[in-house]
This record gives sequence, C-alpha cells and structure tokens, in this order.
Amino acid sequence: MKKIFLGCLLFSVFVQAQLQWRPLVSAVTNVNNQRFDDVFFLNENLGWAANGAYAAVYKTTDGGQTWTTQVTEADLGGNYYFRNIEFLNENIGFVGTLNNVFLRTTDGGVHWNPVTLPQPTPAICGLAAAGPNTIYGCGAYFSPAYIIKSTDSGETWQYINMTAYANALVEVFFLDELHGFAAGSDVNGGVILKTTDGGVTWTTLYNTNVAGEYVWKLQVLQSNHNVILGSVEANAPNFGKMLRSVDGGQNWISKPLPYVSVQAIGFVNENHGWMGGYVSTVGENFPILETTDGGDTWVDTGVGSNLNRVFVLSDQLAYASGTAIYKYSDVNLSTGNFHEQNRIPLKATVSPNPIKDKLNLTVEFTEPDHLVVELYDATGRFVKQLKLDEITSAGKRNYSFDFPYASGAYLLNLHNNTGRQSIKFIK
Repeated sequence: MKKIFLGCLLFSVFVQAQLQWRPLVSAVTNVNNQRFDDVFFLNENLGWAANGAYAAVYKTTDGGQTWTTQVTEADLGGNYYFRNIEFLNENIGFVGTLNNVFLRTTDGGVHWNPVTLPQPTPAICGLAAAGPNTIYGCGAYFSPAYIIKSTDSGETWQYINMTAYANALVEVFFLDELHGFAAGSDVNGGVILKTTDGGVTWTTLYNTNVAGEYVWKLQVLQSNHNVILGSVEANAPNFGKMLRSVDGGQNWISKPLPYVSVQAIGFVNENHGWMGGYVSTVGENFPILETTDGGDTWVDTGVGSNLNRVFVLSDQLAYASGTAIYKYSDVNLSTGNFHEQNRIPLKATVSPNPIKDKLNLTVEFTEPDHLVVELYDATGRFVKQLKLDEITSAGKRNYSFDFPYASGAYLLNLHNNTGRQSIKFIK
C-alpha cells in the first residue's frame, strides 16, 4: 500500500509541475498592442473570445487549439469595441459593446443581431448568466450606472437604474436568478453591491474609500460561495489591490499589488489564484501574477500582458484574455514565435506645462472611443471630474478647463476604452 500511495503522490506532483500558463498562438493572436477583452467557455472544449478594439468574435471547439472567426465589425457595418461575451448555452449568447449596441446570437455565434433595450445603454461592460434562461448585464464604466436583465433568454429585457448605488458599473456576477453582485465605483471609491431579489434592491458590501478607484472584476468560488474575490483598478500614485472575503462579504481584506491598473482575477480556491492588468508605459509589462497563499505573496509567471479576464474552469484548467488568449493546463501547447507587447497609451499632452489659469489638453484618438478626464493632486487624492466625452471618430481633440486651484503638482487621469493613464503637470 505504501508503494502504491507513493506512486500516486509522485504522479500528482508531476502533473502539478506541468501546469502552467501559455499563449494560444493561432489566427486570433492580437495585433497592434490591443487586446481580447473577454473569453468565455461552456466546457473545457467549447468557448468564445471577444476582441476589443478590433471588434470580432472567435469560437473554438477544441479547447483553444484552433479558432474560427464568427463576426467582425465589418460584418456589422460599423465601428465597435467588444467588451464582453457570455453564453447561456451552446446556441444563445450575447456580446456587450461600448458603442450603444448590444448583440445576441441564437445559433452559436454564426449570426449576431442588435438587441432592442427598454432604455438607452451606451455600454454593456459586464455580463452574467444566472440560470438556463436568465442573463444580467451592467454598465457603464464612464457612467451612468444601470443593470439590464432578461428572464427569457434575451427576448425581452428590464432596465434597472443603479444611480442610487453607484456612478459606474463594470462587472456583474450572479449565483442564481436572485442572488448576485455588481461592482464599479461611486463618489467614495470602488464599490461592491449585493442583491438577493434579482436586482430589485441592493446593499453595499464594500467600498475602497479611495475616490477614482474601481472594483473591476468579481469572482465567487463555486466550491464555497462565502469566498468572494475582487480586483481594484487604482489611479497613480496609488497601487491596485486584491480584495477577499471569506464570510460572504461581511468582512474584507485588501492586499496591495505592485501595479496600478489591476483588472483580471481568477482563483481556484481561497489561496491559489492569478491576477493581471495593464500598464500605461510603453515597454513595461504586467504579466499574470500567481499566488498560493491568498495574496500575501505573488510570483511573476512571465506569461501574459494586458489582461482583462481570468476564466477558471477547474483547478487544472483556466483561460485568460489579454494581448492573446492564454491557457492554464498541463498540455504542452505550441507557442511559435509569439511576441507579447503591452497597450500603446493615448497620445495626450498638457501644453504649456507649467500652466497658469487654464489647463489645455490635447488628445489624439485613432478610433471612436470614450474619455473620462479626472483631476487628482500629487498624492493621488481625487479633486474633480473635468470631462466625460464620447468620441465618435478618429482625430485630435482639444480641451480647455479653468483651473482655480492652488499652485503645486497635479495628475490628470485619462480613462478610455483600453485603459487609464496619468499626466503630471504643475501650476
């Protein structure tokens, strides 16, 4: 018996040693430093990926070894940014965009059609299946805050005004048709909300209490619904954080990470998981980070960049979306000559710098976008939102703001569809 046990133990150690993250190199490898904003799998083989700025949907039936292009923005006759993708079953799925369009398929992604919603929704930033026929969505990262809900597989929809609870929502996660969570930001900081009645009423579970922060992603462990995890996207000079509750959201632990724009999070148990995000400086990289002690310490896996989602299927299988689609498994995948790069920040300048009584900002956009301009002091304390703008076409935009503030150093934070960045200036 001892020999058999030892053999099994050695085999287990061998398998675990082979588990690692690798990029899936295929027709869906991203270009031009952009990213896949989302990846979703119904099982270990059947999944979809949504490309962000180069709006497209890809499907795999073999666990990511090969992918088929299903739809592009050219097929839809517009210019879109695909933020997320979610399926109720192998046929019915949804794509949220940042361009006033919400898409639905009833044939597994072969055809996609716009959904008519009861009220205008400029962006759907989060999606969550909550049963065989129920789906929730939320938005927008640039405000206002709202939730959409369908209980008949997307045939009809409800609109839930969430402005009493948040300024912006970027993530929604449901355990069943009634019990769920939403995350984003309010005037005080990153916020996590909870409902037990299908979105009719909400309570605040947690607030980071740092204005300008977002709780960007949420995860509830399927093996233990008392364990809730979240990622916090911060604004420089503050660092992003990992949030963890082990009692259903009554108490929270916040643990800092060495990066500002923390977005993706995925755990297989209370202690073992991964996080990722992006950096705004060309040449730097924010790879997949791994922890086995609940976030006390982190290891750089050396794989991945620009992550927005970690999708966990089991303790030995997970996927992530970023510059490429990444897979965590014990399969020796071919990586070819894959070369990872981080996002290119917006070309933005404050001129002149130092300023006097006017703050003049110039931003160059390469495509339709959204822009939130926020002012912070040198310590990272939020001062004021200066501008919320919808960019309908590529080109240069000039902004000018009165600046009745004391002399000193300030940070101008720019938040657009692909990330956040800060510009330091002096008055």
